[in-house]
Amino acid sequence: MARILIAEDDAQIASFLKKGLQANGWQTVHVTDGEQAEQFGLSDDFNLLILDIGLPVRSGLEVLRSLRAHGNKLPVLILTGRARIHDVVDCLDAGADDYMSKPFRFEELLARVRARLRDVGSDEPRVLVAGPVRVDLWSRRVTVSGRDVTLTGREFALLEALIRNAGRVLSREQLLSHAWGYDFDPSTNLVNVYVSTLRKKLGEDVIETLRGFGYRLRTS
Repeated sequence: MARILIAEDDAQIASFLKKGLQANGWQTVHVTDGEQAEQFGLSDDFNLLILDIGLPVRSGLEVLRSLRAHGNKLPVLILTGRARIHDVVDCLDAGADDYMSKPFRFEELLARVRARLRDVGSDEPRVLVAGPVRVDLWSRRVTVSGRDVTLTGREFALLEALIRNAGRVLSREQLLSHAWGYDFDPSTNLVNVYVSTLRKKLGEDVIETLRGFGYRLRTS
C-alpha cells in the first residue's frame, strides 16, 4: 500500500486530504511545518509528498531544494495557493514533479497522485472489482456484468470512492469531500442525487443505503 506524506499547515485542508486519500486506500502521514516535512521526506518511508509552499519554520520550496540536494528522488506534488507563473517555475526548477494551485478539485488531485505513483512503480491497483462492477482507474472504463457504462466525472469519482471501500459504509460527508472538495456545504443533497443516478446506470441493488450512516457498495 502506497504511503503519502502530507505537508500542510491548514488544518481543514489537511483533514480533507487525509480523509480523501485514505478513502482511496492509501496510508497518510500529516506534518505541519517544513522542518518535519524535510525530516520525514528524507526517511525513504514514503511514495509521494504533497507539499504546501507556505509552511512555517521552513518553506516548502526550501524543503524541496534540500530533498533534491540530498539526492532524494521522492515524487513531490506541490499543492499551494500561489498560482503566479514564477512560483510554478521556481518549484519545477527546484525538482517538483507536479504543481496544483488551491482551490482544487479532488478528482483532479487523485488523477495526479495516481500518475505519480505509477511513475515510481507503487503497488497501486489499476482495476477494482466488486460484485458485477469493474472499474479501470487508468482508462476510467466501467462495466457491470460485462456491460459498458458511461459515467460523468462526478459519478466516476463517487463510484471510485465506493469501490475502493467496497463492503464498507461511507458517509455523505466522505463522498461529498471526495467528489466535490473540502469547501462544499455538507447539508447539500448532491450526494443523494448522484447516488440515485448511479443506481439507474449500475443497477438499483448495487449501492446500499444505511439510513443515518451512509452508502455501501455491495460486494456480491
